[in-house]
Amino acid sequence: MTWLTWRQFRIQTLVTLAALAAIALIVGITGPHLAHLFHTEVAGCLGQSGNRACSNDTLNAFTATDSFLQHFLGYALIVVPGLIGAFWGAPLLTREVEAGTHRLVWNQSITRTRWLAVKGGLIGLTSAVAAGLFSLMLTWWSSPLDRVNANRITPPVFDQRWIDPIGWALFAFALGVTAGVLLRRTLPAMATTLAIFTAARILWPLYVRPHLIPPLHKTARVGTLPYDWVGVNHGPNSPMLVHVSMPGAWILSDHTVNAAGHQVPGATLFPLCPPPTSGVTKHAPDRCFIQHLTQLGYTRSVLTYQPPSRFWPLQWAETGILTAVAVLLAAFYYWWVGRGKVS
Repeated sequence: MTWLTWRQFRIQTLVTLAALAAIALIVGITGPHLAHLFHTEVAGCLGQSGNRACSNDTLNAFTATDSFLQHFLGYALIVVPGLIGAFWGAPLLTREVEAGTHRLVWNQSITRTRWLAVKGGLIGLTSAVAAGLFSLMLTWWSSPLDRVNANRITPPVFDQRWIDPIGWALFAFALGVTAGVLLRRTLPAMATTLAIFTAARILWPLYVRPHLIPPLHKTARVGTLPYDWVGVNHGPNSPMLVHVSMPGAWILSDHTVNAAGHQVPGATLFPLCPPPTSGVTKHAPDRCFIQHLTQLGYTRSVLTYQPPSRFWPLQWAETGILTAVAVLLAAFYYWWVGRGKVS
């Protein structure tokens, strides 16, 4: 059975190995140069005080290094699990059903459940290993950039680091197999897998990940440190923004409120303090906004955030949940096929 799985899956395996080898070659060539730039141009001024000791020109020049590779490799790692589910998971059973060969295979000495367990297990394991190796290489290559940007807990960087892609690969593969088992047609199963996976990737960081661990809250008085900047969005109904300095944190919400907890209406302040050309005044509070905020009673900025120290707890929590969902999907399609629902 293992030999049969290899025979049927050898092309996909060889293509995957070639792709991983190409990625390893690219990051192996460009990674040392990126690390050298970091240690010679940024590490000295970065020190222990974050980015404040480095000039903006220095930081911008460094973070723009290999920008095409940053975006291409990063977003490729987000997309790859969906492709695994669509092109590896969905056709796993539908290819046999559409060709009618499943009747021959399941009438031999190998039962349908053993056939599905071996093929699903081996290909699912290959999916996890491929995603894990890709993630490991990208994490190593991006480590100097992550130290400067201090944003690895924020989407979409979080999705491109360490073990998180493994959970998404397992989920996507199990989702693809489930779609194939239920629909029994390859193209509809592939389309369904991609649609559900895409929806999950969009909705998860918005509504699920922020609450895997209860977020923290920080309250600061308007006009006191630490503030990054104060500004107002363009438009008469835009909300007031007073951002509290929280390096490396994932900011979920940041509101300026009064004693009753009501958020300041942008329409109230917009005529009093027209925004500058850029729309915000960076690095220092805008005294006009602070003065009017205080006079109107909007004296507190309430920040909801996930601190950078929760990167690994969130990684383990998300990967564990996705893996558990994959196991439940696998148990379902194993039961579904075992009960003779596919014939």
